[in-house]
Amino acid sequence: MSGWNYFNYFTEIEEYFWKKRGTNLLVSPLDWAIMEAWQQAGVPLEAALKGIDRAFESHSRSRRGSRPMKSLAYCTDAVLEAAEEAKEAAAGGHEDSAAVKKTDTFSREALREHFAKTCRQIQTVAASVATMPDLAARLNESARSLTQCSAILDSPTVLDLEDLERRLTVLDDKIQSALLQNAGDELLLRLRREMDGQLAMYRGKMRAEQIALVERQYLHKRLLEEFHVPRLSLFYLQH
Repeated sequence: MSGWNYFNYFTEIEEYFWKKRGTNLLVSPLDWAIMEAWQQAGVPLEAALKGIDRAFESHSRSRRGSRPMKSLAYCTDAVLEAAEEAKEAAAGGHEDSAAVKKTDTFSREALREHFAKTCRQIQTVAASVATMPDLAARLNESARSLTQCSAILDSPTVLDLEDLERRLTVLDDKIQSALLQNAGDELLLRLRREMDGQLAMYRGKMRAEQIALVERQYLHKRLLEEFHVPRLSLFYLQH
């Protein structure tokens, strides 16, 4: 994603969608999965907001315009179109790599508190799943890795938030893999039924690759919730 001042990515999109919809209802698990899919795909914040604007304009001109837009799923095509336009506009341009490594987004103390809190939460979950030794071992290993990430903050060198986020992504992927391997068939079946119910009315409005990415993010989010595992990414620190 272009620019590491976008750690408030989800909050910005959520609040903008509220404003456009005219209600402060909490976004659904499906909406969160969609936002995560955009973030994973590298959709810039400006493109996401521009796409939401376009989707609402199109919705207001349609026969459905008298009814409020219920989900970000209606915005996916417009958002990805805006992201592609932004990519084409930037083609051939030179981006200073230093600009992508914004280091003043968070204080080191805020990051240290985030890692300490997350580490304690993961250790608590590990203790609660002692009957699943593989999962418990993975969680304890992730907690130790978080402690190592916290140690990086003590270095006097310039803090590279982009590289720190990469480390957290690696840990997050390992945890997700362990959760999938240890989740029982009944739990996975329940989550997939829930996911299919959420996506049913929107499948015709999204391309296959969009649906696949949203499904992966939805299942990821819900498994973390079921096992009470916190999100590691710095994108969730401010929300």
